[in-house]
Amino acid sequence: MASLQHVPKEFTSILSTLQDKAVPCHIKAIKQVFVENFGKDLSDIYASFDEQPIASASIAQVHRARLPDGQEVAVKVQYPGLQQRLRVDIKTMGILSHAISWIFPDYQFEWIVPEFEKTLSKELDFLQEAENAERTARNFRKHKSVKVPHIFWDFTTRQVLTMEFMHGCKIDDLHCLLRSGLNPRKVAQTLVEVFAEMIFVHGYVHGDPHPGNILVFPHSSKNHSFDLVLLDHGIYRELDERFRVDFCQLWKALILLDQHEMQQMGERLGVGKYYQYLPVIFTGRTIDSKSGLGKSMPIEERKRLSQEVRQFTMGDISQFMESLPRDLLTVLRTDLSGLLRSIISKLGAPQRVRLMANAKYAVAGLVPKYNSEPGFSLKPTAKATFDYIYLRLCLEVLELHYKMKGIYASLLQQFKYWFSKFVGYLPTRITLPNLVS
Repeated sequence: MASLQHVPKEFTSILSTLQDKAVPCHIKAIKQVFVENFGKDLSDIYASFDEQPIASASIAQVHRARLPDGQEVAVKVQYPGLQQRLRVDIKTMGILSHAISWIFPDYQFEWIVPEFEKTLSKELDFLQEAENAERTARNFRKHKSVKVPHIFWDFTTRQVLTMEFMHGCKIDDLHCLLRSGLNPRKVAQTLVEVFAEMIFVHGYVHGDPHPGNILVFPHSSKNHSFDLVLLDHGIYRELDERFRVDFCQLWKALILLDQHEMQQMGERLGVGKYYQYLPVIFTGRTIDSKSGLGKSMPIEERKRLSQEVRQFTMGDISQFMESLPRDLLTVLRTDLSGLLRSIISKLGAPQRVRLMANAKYAVAGLVPKYNSEPGFSLKPTAKATFDYIYLRLCLEVLELHYKMKGIYASLLQQFKYWFSKFVGYLPTRITLPNLVS
């Protein structure tokens, strides 16, 4: 909720405190967690431990500490008694959801409760979170701009996670980024590329990319480079390989506006007759749109789409949501429900950046590779290689087109500015024609 763009600021400003500024647990209760998990007092485990938490969220709080060898670490401590409260909360949610579906038959969202319980149960296991972090670090080991905190296993249990302390700006803190000499748009581009690689190539997706979980660490060099630091690896989804490939194929169809392929992929993904709305959901253009990828939807298309959507009932929406693969719901939540879009918007980058990143990595995700699963093999073929080259070429041409438009608009702006200075009678600020949509 705190990341959604269309929620009033009064709500988002309050709810955003739950990301890292929730009311912390008293230190006495925290010390007891260490005794229960390590059989030792806090002072016998760490050389130093700051009792004032540097962050506190819904299930845990984080303290700065030092290991006996002097290593600076961040210690994530789960709130005591959380497992018991979870069972009560889940049961309450189940009763309420069942009651609502009985009163309103069109409400068919009871499946959300067991999904929520499954996700939260994994998030409460810090050993699983540590494994998720290490796997993500391996996936991005060749990516110089992505950092994941190192895990210290001797100081980690199911309720205590000890990791390398990472410095940096909160990713949506524009003042901090600008003060560090960083370009917020480049930060946004790196962010969307990292998550596009997770979805389309690795098939292993961080499920909670809110601003409190992503830091930007500026390098001391003058080339304005930086590291993107990924925190909180408690919620992950490993996408089914068949789904990952189908999703890449869907994006290929979205790029080329191939209606037949969209329909096929829609059937494979379980959306049925709603396949025609996939382009709107993912790219912001209708299935019969003539506008290019990343361009705004024409007014006539908006009116036509609005008329169609008004005919939907609550039953249609619940049926559609229930039919979606759980992997697709994860992708929708991560990439489209506001988590990444909101950050990109705050950084001042156009949504075209996200679309182009998704398109490029969807193409990369279609590079044939051997899969040992019985009955499912993607061996290299001449056609697949040709498709890859063709799509890459289409995207490069499209990207060049956008860049040339931007350069042209910038040069024209500069020319009019200096011309007005020289002549003296033209206004300094001139409304330019809409060269770049």
